[in-house]
Amino acid sequence: MKIITLGFLLVFIGILVILAGMLSMVYQTWKTGGDGMEKPETGVRGAGVIMIGPVPIIFGSDVTALKPVMILAVVLMVIAVILFFLPLR
Repeated sequence: MKIITLGFLLVFIGILVILAGMLSMVYQTWKTGGDGMEKPETGVRGAGVIMIGPVPIIFGSDVTALKPVMILAVVLMVIAVILFFLPLR
């Protein structure tokens, strides 16, 4: 598979994922009968990881949201180090 074909395929899949997320939000709003005037939920937690090479930058709102992200960061670091030391063909 050519690299350009792969790039177009990844962009197309990304667009489909975004559309699926938007349709899911519309369906959820329609199903709950929401008009957008409800109080916002106060129990929202979130976390994320930004990988710059093998170095992770981890951020989040509380410890329970950070635990899975820290595990993901360690796994990504190990994969990056393994790929770094693999010989080129």
